[in-house]
Amino acid sequence: EVQLVESGGGLVQAGGSLRLSCAHSGFTFDDYIIGWIRQAPGKEREGVSCISSRDGSTYYEDSVKGRFTISIDNAENTVYLQMNSLKPDDTAVYYCSVTKGHYNYSGFPAFLIYDYDYWGQGTQVTVSS
Repeated sequence: EVQLVESGGGLVQAGGSLRLSCAHSGFTFDDYIIGWIRQAPGKEREGVSCISSRDGSTYYEDSVKGRFTISIDNAENTVYLQMNSLKPDDTAVYYCSVTKGHYNYSGFPAFLIYDYDYWGQGTQVTVSS
């Protein structure tokens, strides 16, 4: 059984940092795309960043470029999202999403938001001004 468990969220002041973790287990496949999606109250889900397990290619949504960094630790079966210079607009529940396979992408893959294979339970990030 595949499981995704997010952690690392919390309350932080604007300008602060958090590191989110998405620990996965039960994968029986080598190639996948894993992404971080966030949803603020009253807003639609928004793709933040994603990474390919095969070649490490990444994508960042414009508002987080230069502030967030996504990485994979294969030894720990964990994907991280390092979030620096946080802003109140970053406040949301952050989810990780996995789709099996390898894909080339120039933008955030919509299937990670709407047609994923696996989805985590989310972790709350609150940034105070």
